[in-house]
Formats: sequence, structure tokens, C-alpha cells
Amino acid sequence: MKSTIIESLKQLVADRYLVVLLSFLVLLAIGFLIYIGISVRPSELQTVTHYSAFGVRHLYTSQWFYLYVFGLFGLVVAAAHTVLSIKILIVKGRSLAIMLAWLGVGILVLGWITAYMVINVRMML
Repeated sequence: MKSTIIESLKQLVADRYLVVLLSFLVLLAIGFLIYIGISVRPSELQTVTHYSAFGVRHLYTSQWFYLYVFGLFGLVVAAAHTVLSIKILIVKGRSLAIMLAWLGVGILVLGWITAYMVINVRMML
């Protein structure tokens, strides 16, 4: 197991573009976590946690600490896409690993936009 991990890291270091891309992904996730940590304020106000097109109410609310889940989501996405990109680099090749890393960046950007919108809705209520 140890030799497999060392061999996979050697292959990763040989591909500079993928190293930079995965580093950017991790830094984006850390920035997202910091943004969530700074933006979330404890209060008695409830925050929007669920939207449904059915029923009388469309926006359902819950406690403010639910917003910390967005930061956890960013860390999980970054970790999963980093590990999977390294594994795909070994098994399938460079192009699929790069595609998966860019997909992780896209998911984090969309998560950041969603978190920004939810935090702004909470401030307006």
C-alpha cells in the first residue's frame, strides 16, 4: 500500500499541470471554507435551507448553523476530486484526470455561488 501511494505521488509530481490544477482546487476549497466561516453569523433568524415548488410555502427555513454544511461540502468535494484525479491519472490517463479536476473546480464555483445566494437571502429575511 505504501509503495502504491509513493508511486502514484511520483506520477502526479511528473505532471505539473495537474499538480497546479489540484493545488488550485484545494486553495479554492480553503477559500470557500474561510468565506463561509466569515459570512455566517449566529442569530435567532432562521435561514433558508430548502426550496420546493409544491405547497403554500416555497422557502423552508432552519437554524443558522446549517450554513456550515456548505463549507464541509467544499472540503469533501476538493478531497474527493483530488484523490479520484490521482487514481484516474494512474489507471486511465492524464486527460480524464484533468477533466475530473476541472469538474471539481466547477462544482466548487457553483457551490460558492449557491452559498452566496443563500447567505444573501438570509440577510434579506
